[in-house]
Amino acid sequence: MCEENQTQVTQIHLLGFRGLYKYKSLLFVVFLLTYTLILGGNLLIILLVSTMDHLKTPMFFFLKHLSIADVLLTTSVVPVMLHIILFEGGTLPLWVCILQLHLFGIFGFVQCFIIAIMSYDRYLAICHPLQYSSLMGPDLCLRLVIGSWSLVIVLIFCEFVVVIQFNFCGFNSVDHFFCDFVPTITLATSDISLLTMEDFIISILIVFFPFVFIILSYFSIFFTLLKISSVKSIRKAFSTCSSHLTTVCLYYGTLIAVYVAPSDDSSPEVNKYRSVLYIVVTPLINPMIYSLRNHEIKRALRKLMSHVLTNKIKNI
Repeated sequence: MCEENQTQVTQIHLLGFRGLYKYKSLLFVVFLLTYTLILGGNLLIILLVSTMDHLKTPMFFFLKHLSIADVLLTTSVVPVMLHIILFEGGTLPLWVCILQLHLFGIFGFVQCFIIAIMSYDRYLAICHPLQYSSLMGPDLCLRLVIGSWSLVIVLIFCEFVVVIQFNFCGFNSVDHFFCDFVPTITLATSDISLLTMEDFIISILIVFFPFVFIILSYFSIFFTLLKISSVKSIRKAFSTCSSHLTTVCLYYGTLIAVYVAPSDDSSPEVNKYRSVLYIVVTPLINPMIYSLRNHEIKRALRKLMSHVLTNKIKNI
């Protein structure tokens, strides 16, 4: 309960980009255009993988779910961010703020598992090519994806159950453009020691272990490539995992920049701008990585465009 001289917080006021509101029209257009490109690029990959037979392989199946997570992650934040930019701040009910915080966690953290699964897929394809088809079957792919979503949802829900019992009294302003974990939980007047321990354990399970698994997978791939004498075979093997390796570097690079790299306490704006990398830049670049560097995606896109043009000609 709140003390007598404190009021119960029922709404959270998000300050957004306070120092940049004189450029709010430009910011709004840039982020709206970027959000449109994110939706277009990722939904296109989802459409291509779902409809094109030659893309119905494990790697592209996992890529589709990575794109789904990107769309959901961005959609959980950017529409609110656009409102805040347009009106120079915004207010959310406390329960909506807590819900956004945890949905953001689910959609962000599930990517750790999906990227780790994709590295396992590349490991099997390069290190055990003869057994690949039998080992990485459709049933296993589906179980891995469902298991990833289920585990992340359960872990984040456990954290959610703790947070909704907290008291929020008095101060209700968050210097951010969405309800991120640290700035929101800082407002709680309850003891957050249990949540801190729970968050640490979840971070180890969801972020650290998948990252270690990815590193071990690529070490195995690297040593396998050293045993291959043919330069052509090495290039072919490397090309199959170069896009995924780029995604790994991009994802964990932004994750470290936002949540691990130290920031200047005198400048609270720093983490806010770093978050833009994770929420907007990564989901925007991921489709580009796979569409520009993957011949199968290019082939599927040409086939789709050819099909659309043919239908238009027939209807004329």
